[in-house]
This record gives sequence, structure tokens and C-alpha cells, in this order.
Amino acid sequence: MAYLTRYDVTQEQNLAAALRRNTTNGSEVGERVRSILEAVKREGDTALLRFALQFDRVALQGLRVSEEEFAEAEKLVSPTLKAALAEASCNIRIFHQAQLPQGEQVDVAPGIALSRKVVPINRVGLYIPGGTAPLFSTVLMLGIPAQVAGCPSVVLTTPPDREGNVHPAILYAAKLCSITEVYKVGGAQAIAALAYGTQTIKAVDKIFGPGNQYVTEAKKQVSSECCAIDMPAGPSEVMVVANPFSNPAFVASDLLSQAEHGSDSQAMLVVNAKREEGFAYLDRVEEELSTQLAKLGRQNFMISSLSSSRAFVCPDLERCATLVNAYAPEHLIINLGDEEDEKLASQVVNAGSLFLGPYSCETAGDYASGTNHTLPTNGWARSYSGVSTDSFVKKITIQKLSREGLDRLSPTLLAMAEEEQLSAHRNAVAIRLGGER
Repeated sequence: MAYLTRYDVTQEQNLAAALRRNTTNGSEVGERVRSILEAVKREGDTALLRFALQFDRVALQGLRVSEEEFAEAEKLVSPTLKAALAEASCNIRIFHQAQLPQGEQVDVAPGIALSRKVVPINRVGLYIPGGTAPLFSTVLMLGIPAQVAGCPSVVLTTPPDREGNVHPAILYAAKLCSITEVYKVGGAQAIAALAYGTQTIKAVDKIFGPGNQYVTEAKKQVSSECCAIDMPAGPSEVMVVANPFSNPAFVASDLLSQAEHGSDSQAMLVVNAKREEGFAYLDRVEEELSTQLAKLGRQNFMISSLSSSRAFVCPDLERCATLVNAYAPEHLIINLGDEEDEKLASQVVNAGSLFLGPYSCETAGDYASGTNHTLPTNGWARSYSGVSTDSFVKKITIQKLSREGLDRLSPTLLAMAEEEQLSAHRNAVAIRLGGER
């Protein structure tokens, strides 16, 4: 069985169509989300409890996770997972501490001193999915840089299970990040609560975190109205660049590890080879896909994802780079051999995160290498970076001019104000220097 639709880059005329992402009925999703946002804005906690019953099928007695629930969660997390989370936290913290920006100071001219100060965002909201796969790793990816940046207030929302509980690993990871304000709210309604605030949940200044199409649409809508977000997002994706010398088992495992994220995920393969050699290699990858699929769970997700995934045979590295930059993948795995890996990486300008070499699997970045796994999808890597410590701070410019500094700059200021016909701007300079000049 062939899972990947194949394209020969040298013969394909419409590569743009082949590189398209999966699409959803945006207007229908948009309307449903809009109604949820309005309900939460209007009714607050009442709407959140109603939606918990409707969507999560649980009658909650309260929204906030208690101290007792945190304590119980810690007992339920295995020592093995606690050790894994500790090592992941250490690596993530080291890398994100190195990113902490420092303010600049410069005198651009005598009497004109400029600087920037770095200020943490006051209150941030982290959304953690808890459906088919509770993403406790995302708690670390968002909570640690918020902590490193020094955000005074960090709140987390995540959907409850049918018993009204939050997954214990999510709560344990939150505690590792010193997050104690956690609410049992999921979906678009959680984004609404974070953006607008309710009787129980205080509004935040910026929202972070992945989610399904409803969460993503909710983030887009509130970002245009009242609250900043980390980035636009869509379904998760990977592009793997390999050649006939790459281990096909490794390549297939990379495609499948991406495909299991969800049925709308996309796994793309680029084979750097001539047509016959490339198509023969694809046969080997397909065999590995079948073999590995038979042993894995979440097969429905993976098979659905692979049905809209594609493989491209590309004879030269330059065209591989063109294909990569046109797609702008969230994750880019380059597995060509050391020299070729570096050569292609140097030509990549559009990607969320790069993984170089046969042993740099996406799993490492998703969990514990130290880089952040909250990355731009759906082509947004053309203009957005992944989440970093920078994402949790603001940079405020400061200027201080002396009397002499203003005097030196005044001819420029007066000329520009006059040309723009802004007489009050001109006056603010002239009045400081003794009236009309």
C-alpha cells in the first residue's frame, strides 16, 4: 500500500498545489467560536460551567484546581516520569536562560542618550490541550520561559476529564514551573476566559499554547480585539529531507511520529535523488511505514494524516531548498549526511525548527533537548519565530536629550515638522529653545 502521493519536482508544473495544507470549513468554525466567545464575555463562569457539561460532559463544582488536587497529582506521577520531567526541565531552562535579552544603551550623538529596558509581560495565560493526548510537555515549554522572563503572574487552563480532574502529569509539570493558578477549562471557552476574564479567572495580557481548530480560531478572534497571542497556528507538520543513503526506518519513524499528532497533521518527504533512484527509495520508506504502523497505536490518526501527506523527488540541493522554503515547515528534519545537512541548512530561511542528522528526531525537540516545541505552522514560519524567552517580555525604548542635544537636533526636527505641516510638533521644539527660531 502506498501512503504518500508522489511528485517528480522536475516534471511537476503545479508544486504550489502539492504543498497545500489541509483545510477546514473556516466560516462554520468561525461562527461557532464567535458564539462561544460572546457567551463567556456575557455570562462569565456560568457559561464556562455550562460548556464543561456540554463539551467535556462533566458537572464541575468549581473551576480552580485546589492545593489538595496538586498534592494528589504528585502522588500519581511515577518516579520515572518525574525524573524525565526533571531532565527535560533542566535542558529547557538552560537554553531559555541563554535567550534572556539585555537592554541596550547607546549615545547616538552628544546629548542624545537612547536605551531599551526589558520588561516581563505582567500576566500570561497558558493553554494546555488535554484531549486525546494531554500535553504535559507543553507546560514546560511555556511555563519555563515565562518563569525565566520573570512574568509576575502565570495562569494555566486545561480541559478536565469526565470525573472533573486534570491529568496529574499536567499538574506536576505546572508545579515544576511554579504555576499554582490552574483552571479546569478547555476549548474556545478557555481562550475567552483568558482574554475577557470572568468572575473567577482574571484576564491576561497574552495567551500561549496549541489547540484544535476551535482553540486556534478563538485565539485569532481575541487577538484582533483585546489580547495578544503567541502566534497564528494550524495543525502540526513536519518535512523530512533525505536521500537514498538515509536509513528508511528512521525516515518512516519521523513521518509517523508527526502523523500521530492528529488526523489533520501533515508529514512531507523530500528525497534528494534522480527520479528512478528516488522512487525506488520511496518504495523502501513505504515498506517501513507499513511495518511500523502495524505495531503502533493511534493508527486512525496516522493513516488519515498520511492520506494528505506527500513525497517529492528532487535531483539537486538547490531545488530541495526552494521546496523547503516554499512550504515553510514547522519541523524540518534534514538527514543527508553531515556536509550536505549543513549545506542545506544554510539555505533554509523558512522553518520553525531544524533537526540535523540521523539521530536528531523530532521527539527530542518535542520533549527534552531544550529547544521550544511551540512553533509556527501553516506556513507562518515565513514571518514568525517559535516561542522563546523573548515571547514573554516587552522592550521599552527610553530617550534622554540634554539642552545641547536638542539644540543640535533642532534643525532636523523643525524641517521635518514643517514639511509634514504639524505646527504643534514644531512648537514643542521651538518653545524649549527660546521661542521661534
